[in-house]
Amino acid sequence: MRRSQDALPSEQALRVTGLGTLVKVRWHAAARRLTLRVSQTRRAVIVTMPQHSSLDDADRFVAKHIDWVKQRLDAMPQPVPFADGVVIPYRGTPHLIRFAGPSRGKSVVTIANVKAAREAQREAKDRGIAKWRQKPDEKYLPHLVVRGHAEHAPRRLRDWLVGEAKARIVERVDFHAERLGLKYRQVAMRDQTSRWGSCSSSRVLSFSWRLILAPAFVLDYVAAHEVAHLKEMNHGPRYWALLARTYPDLEEARRWLHREGASLHAYGRED
Repeated sequence: MRRSQDALPSEQALRVTGLGTLVKVRWHAAARRLTLRVSQTRRAVIVTMPQHSSLDDADRFVAKHIDWVKQRLDAMPQPVPFADGVVIPYRGTPHLIRFAGPSRGKSVVTIANVKAAREAQREAKDRGIAKWRQKPDEKYLPHLVVRGHAEHAPRRLRDWLVGEAKARIVERVDFHAERLGLKYRQVAMRDQTSRWGSCSSSRVLSFSWRLILAPAFVLDYVAAHEVAHLKEMNHGPRYWALLARTYPDLEEARRWLHREGASLHAYGRED
């Protein structure tokens, strides 16, 4: 059955035999053929089709390429929920999550075991013990201690990470804006999957809170990248020259994001 212009919404979910993940089917007026992609950040299979195509067309198209889709899905990092005993990166360093239960008079999230972890790592290195790097024992890791009832702890940890991300990003945005003589209106935090930051024509800078999981130099690069867009809303030669004035060693950060960036979207997800 072919699709009429108003018969279906612009997007539908499709279950394909042999594939455990639902397929997102999108109709687009500008599409001339069926295209297929697997989003690393959303773990989603997406088919984009011309307006006249049907769900049957999408089903056959995915089935034809199902081995490729499975390979791409299998290669993706598995979701890592915010749960007690799970290891996540914070500012690029592995931290162990510990749910501590309700406790009055203490911060919702604190960082503990930092000094002890450093001493344990130093001792392990001196003794030639490297196994902890592959499957670290909790004594080798700083702890993110989350207080409150267990059912609220994941949300509390996420809120804390968002707040930490904003504080660090605003600090670096202010630094680069002052260095370049530029002004911005606002910094907003998002959970964007397609980009790490953006700059609007109204001078609002938006960033992914997941940058707090990355090393500090990566967060700093993205902050500088968006500040430079306050003057140059493009990626032309003048833009890159401006960015290099405030953040000259940008290639290392770009390589890190290309290599590791997609993995940051796995943290805090249940699906």
